[in-house]
Amino acid sequence: MVFYNFMKPWLGDGLLLSAGDKWSRHRRMLTPAFHFNILKSYVKIFNDSAKVMHAKWQCLVTEGHTRLDMFEHISLMTLDSLQKCVFSFNSNCQEKPSEYITAILELSALVEKRNQQLFQYRDFVYYLTPNGQRFRRACRQVHDFTDAVIRERRRTLPDQGADDFLKAKAKTKTLDFIDVLLLTKDEDGKGLSDEDIRAEADTFMFAGHDTTASGLSWVLYNLAKHPEYQERCRQEVQELLKDREPKEIEWDDLTQLPFLTMCIKESLRLHPPAPTVSRRCTQDIVLPDGRVIPKGVICLISIFEIHHNPTVWPDPEVYDPFRFDPENIKGRSPLAFIPFSAGPR
Repeated sequence: MVFYNFMKPWLGDGLLLSAGDKWSRHRRMLTPAFHFNILKSYVKIFNDSAKVMHAKWQCLVTEGHTRLDMFEHISLMTLDSLQKCVFSFNSNCQEKPSEYITAILELSALVEKRNQQLFQYRDFVYYLTPNGQRFRRACRQVHDFTDAVIRERRRTLPDQGADDFLKAKAKTKTLDFIDVLLLTKDEDGKGLSDEDIRAEADTFMFAGHDTTASGLSWVLYNLAKHPEYQERCRQEVQELLKDREPKEIEWDDLTQLPFLTMCIKESLRLHPPAPTVSRRCTQDIVLPDGRVIPKGVICLISIFEIHHNPTVWPDPEVYDPFRFDPENIKGRSPLAFIPFSAGPR
C-alpha cells in the first residue's frame, strides 16, 4: 500500500489508487471506454505502432546490432499506442525523443527506486532529495500535457455539442479515452471533473504501458527460448493472413489464433506482470482451519506463487503452452490463473 501512495501525486484518485464510493462511481462511468466497439478501432493503432517498432529492429540489425533491449523497445511501442488511444496524439516517440513519454518513464523508474530506499518513504525527506525534485518536475510535465488536452477538448465540445462531436468522431472511426471521459455521466447526470479525467488518463498511461510491456517482453523471451513454439505461432499467423493485403491482424482474428493465445497465457503464468497484489479486508474472513483474518487487515496475495503451485501446475518452472489447451483446462479453478488479478478491481 505504501508503494501506491508514492504514485498519488502523479496518478491522483484514478481507478488504481481510489477506493470506496469514488472507485465504484468511476468504475461504472469508465465501463463504456472498454466496450468492444471502441476497442476495435484501436487494433489499427496497435498495428501501426508495431510496424514502426519492427522497422527500427530491421534498421538496427542491418547496422550490425546483434542484441536488442526488448523491454525498452516494447515500452516505447506501448506508450506510442496508448498516447494515440488516450489522447489521439502522435508524438512519434519511437523515432525521436518525446518529453512527455520521457517524463512517464522517469516517473515509473523514480517510484520503483523510492520503494527500495526506506529513508525516502517520508514525503518531507523525499522531496528534499534530487530524486524527489525530479519526481515533482516530471509530474508537472505530465500533468501539464494532460491538462492542455482536456482544456482543448472542453473548448471544442460546447461549440459542437455532444451529438455533433460524436458524429464527427464517427467519421474518423476512433473515439479516444479522453472523449469517453468527457462525455460519460453517472446515474445523476453528473460528469467527471477535469481533475478526475486527468487522474484516469494518467493512470491509463502508466498501468497500460507497464504491464503490457512486461507481458510482451516475456512472451518474446519464452518464444526465443523455444523456437519450435515460435515457428508454430508464426505458421498460425501466416496461414491466417495468407490471402490478405495488407497483412495485418484485425479484431475478429484474435479468436482465430489458439496456439499463439496458449503461448501468451503460459508466459503470463510463468511471469505475471504484477507478481503480487494487496487488498484490505472489508469484513472478517474465516479460513478453513477456523482462523480469522480481521476486517481492515491488508492481505498480500502472491500471483507468482499461485501460478507456480505444483498441485495445480506440475513442473511449474517449465514453459508448456499445452497447459492451456481446452482439454487441459477443464476442471481447473478460474482463480488458478490470474495474471491481472481477479474480482471487480
